[in-house]
Amino acid sequence: MNDDVVLLERSGEIAIVRLNRPDRLNAFTYDMCERIVAALDECDADDDIRAVVLTGSGRAFCAGADLAAGGETFVLGTDPQTGGAPADQGGLVALRLYASTKPIIAAVNGPAAGVGVTMMLPADIRIASDTARFGFVFTRRGLVPEACSSWFLPRVVGVSTALEWTLGGKMVPATEALERGLVREVVPADRVLARAIEVARELVAGTAPVSVALTRQLMWRMLGAESPEVAHRADSQAIYVRGASGDVREGVGAFLAKREPVFPDRISEGLPDLFG
Repeated sequence: MNDDVVLLERSGEIAIVRLNRPDRLNAFTYDMCERIVAALDECDADDDIRAVVLTGSGRAFCAGADLAAGGETFVLGTDPQTGGAPADQGGLVALRLYASTKPIIAAVNGPAAGVGVTMMLPADIRIASDTARFGFVFTRRGLVPEACSSWFLPRVVGVSTALEWTLGGKMVPATEALERGLVREVVPADRVLARAIEVARELVAGTAPVSVALTRQLMWRMLGAESPEVAHRADSQAIYVRGASGDVREGVGAFLAKREPVFPDRISEGLPDLFG
């Protein structure tokens, strides 16, 4: 993929999905939504890609929805199939990040507002530049938070912080985002992408791709589990199917032989259902 709205680049085994409307501070559009989803589909289908870094071009990560239409920006037509509200485009991106079989690191290269901040909440790790700010400005525009952020944000920073930021329509500096747990670390702007790639490599070096994908599913999905018994059942199923896999034989054999493992299983061959 190589277009004007979203770029898909490679750094070895790490894919870089780059929002690419720098003249508009990477403001979000329907086209950008489709391109991000397509890029993540391509990453999931490629076994040579082990992790994804999401970032922006220029001095901003994403300024939020493109407001070129002014006050009519959020006047939406009904869904032609249901006659009701159409799917929130930011939510489609957030759900696609959530469903990723590869770890996702957000390299927040500059300000992120509105959907620019909510879309990144399903990333596994967020690293911010020292120029980043996070704008939960919905109530100041007459809107409400979207992109499934009413589910994700309290789980990332806690419900009290989520309410403080969203009710007040707050702009959050990088230092506060770090203090409250929204980001893992803050680095100089010229280092944020390189640092995100480093962290991505740390996540996948010497690990089994299928086990990484299943671990990501377990951690995210069990956030909504009603009890630890639900997690126990999913864990038991995962241990059962993985325990007999070629990956486990290779991983244990490599450990005993004191060598690096070469895991044979591939995500493209399919993942077991742990939650059926």
